[in-house]
Amino acid sequence: MAVNAYVEPVVSLDLDAVVIIGRQEDLIRELKKKYTIRRYPNSINVKSRASSLRIQIQTDPRYQSFIGRAAHKEVLGYRLPVAAIEDILQGKIWAAQDKARRRSKRQKDLADILRLIEKKRGLISLVPFSLKEKLVP
Repeated sequence: MAVNAYVEPVVSLDLDAVVIIGRQEDLIRELKKKYTIRRYPNSINVKSRASSLRIQIQTDPRYQSFIGRAAHKEVLGYRLPVAAIEDILQGKIWAAQDKARRRSKRQKDLADILRLIEKKRGLISLVPFSLKEKLVP
């Protein structure tokens, strides 16, 4: 969803969130009262039977620095704290380079990277060569 705060929205059922590490367990305890929780090595997924939205709380400590640079932005009609565009790009780079992710997910990450650099051309300098060659003909 964060990409949608900066560029033309594309439908997604995923909402990635970062919670301050010291507050994660308190949040999970409260969420368990109403939602289904599944833990994975670098995330906690939250689902509701009443919605198709998939909330993924990132537990990878690399994302913690994103919190301090987040700003409120309009996302599909809601004003939400959203990571800085450079941080979103970094998260997409990490995801696109993660060989454990499904190939289709990595392709979507590449598409999101391309959408971000089309919006803000200077971001291309932050993309590693190994991914640039997949983006630029």
